[in-house]
Amino acid sequence: MSIIVNNLSKHYGDVKAVDDISFEIHHGEIVGFLGPNGAGKTTTMRILTSYLASTFGNVSIEGKDIREESLATRKMIGYLPEHNPLYPDMNVIDYLEFVAKLHGVNRSNIAKRIREMINVCGITSVNTWISGNFRKVTGNVLGLHKQ
Repeated sequence: MSIIVNNLSKHYGDVKAVDDISFEIHHGEIVGFLGPNGAGKTTTMRILTSYLASTFGNVSIEGKDIREESLATRKMIGYLPEHNPLYPDMNVIDYLEFVAKLHGVNRSNIAKRIREMINVCGITSVNTWISGNFRKVTGNVLGLHKQ
């Protein structure tokens, strides 16, 4: 999978939250956004995942423009935002099953995909925990996956 960002900017009036950034991420690369508070890391992640529109610039994921093919690109992305979106009374497995159903995963594949994601994310030791017991997740995680 690849992500190509060209001249990306996000402005809120006179404030430039993201100012003309460009980069490429290729299949197999692991990258991180580093910078002080207010540097535009979260805003960039929100643009990459189509939660927020950019003011200028282009983003493509696997050759698909995120503006023109938003649904297709969102289907290729897994995104865990900085502020934990989990339901506090659901355990991890129940939540993953709930989300799989929302995303239209074939019912016969749900249990297998849950096991795979628990292993990929390294959460086997906490998969029965109630999500309200997790401490705040710090940072953003973006993952690309094939369907």
